[in-house]
Amino acid sequence: MTDDVLQLPERVTHIKVDHKDVYIVGTAHISKESVEDVRTTIQTLKPDTVCIELCQGRYDALTQKDAWQKMNIFKIIRQKKAVLLLAQLILGAFYRRLGEQLGAVPGAEMLEGAKLAGETGAKLVLADRKIEITLKRVWGYLRFWDKFRLMMHLTASICVPEKIDAELIDKMKQQDQLEAVLTEFAEKFPEIKKRLIDERDIYLAQQIRHCPGSKVVAVVGAGHTSGIQKHIDHDEPVDELLELPPKSIWPEVFKWAVPAAIIGLIIYGFFRQGAARGVENIYIWVLVNGLLSAAGAALALGHPVTIASAFLAAPLTSLNPLVAAGWVAGLVQAWIRTPTVADFEDLPNATNTWKGWWKNPALKILLVTALANLGSVIGTYVAGTWIFARSI
Repeated sequence: MTDDVLQLPERVTHIKVDHKDVYIVGTAHISKESVEDVRTTIQTLKPDTVCIELCQGRYDALTQKDAWQKMNIFKIIRQKKAVLLLAQLILGAFYRRLGEQLGAVPGAEMLEGAKLAGETGAKLVLADRKIEITLKRVWGYLRFWDKFRLMMHLTASICVPEKIDAELIDKMKQQDQLEAVLTEFAEKFPEIKKRLIDERDIYLAQQIRHCPGSKVVAVVGAGHTSGIQKHIDHDEPVDELLELPPKSIWPEVFKWAVPAAIIGLIIYGFFRQGAARGVENIYIWVLVNGLLSAAGAALALGHPVTIASAFLAAPLTSLNPLVAAGWVAGLVQAWIRTPTVADFEDLPNATNTWKGWWKNPALKILLVTALANLGSVIGTYVAGTWIFARSI
């Protein structure tokens, strides 16, 4: 039967790859209509294989309801993953708030594809690249200023307009409209688009191309449809797309050079400008670093002991690149108010409101870690510049 006779949804694209029929369902991740498109396509075609745009980690996060309960906040801080988790929660909150306003659950179309694969006897293929690799490649290839801009965009994304028009989401599923959005995004963050969109187009295309079966349904975000069509007709190596970005020597040099320069300036003040000037420089270093880091912890509404720990830790940790004031403050906050299972279970709900971010104990620990670190970084450059100006 032809696709017309099958009466497939209009957003389904049929591609012939060697001896394989591939049907790409382009979806919006927060659309009820996309769930219906997936259901109609799989029930009509009864494919041999269903590919979905998820990796194992993201699939587990959507299907394992006790995932939050298993989180170890102390381990997250010690492994330096607090800020990364904070960014993921901010992005997740953005999608959930959009979904709530449209009456849809983010990722529901992917789960529908997985469920129907089981019901129809089709093989389920998790076709996306591991989320950890994608995030590390995105972050690792960004310049410092672009990293800062990205964090500002993620933070701003919490503020979703009061009403999102469902018609706008439907327009976003149209290829030309979505490409226009991605073009604008590429102008602001071309490196992010390359790692987040273009590379995954290639990876998804090759996973779909080499999956088993002669009839395949691939459920992907609409923004990937054209890229998959471009790359699926021929074999392309994906090994390079799985490599982590090489570590540059300059960040390592820089993070040790700054403390060394500060210590050198303080010593210079003692021996060339007198003991009084040297002591004053130490006061500047301790007070500026400590107060700004403590201010960050206070902004996160940390416990008074946590705020005090940030003040005491920052002047010392700023001179030791192996430790950060935010990690100390975060661990102290976690020790004082260890989150319960209920606190972790409430994370998805808490991230939906500004109040929730500061009220939930687990989120508060992440905020303390991030903001105390930010205050310490600012304090390092403010105090360092001040001491340098006094030394010339």
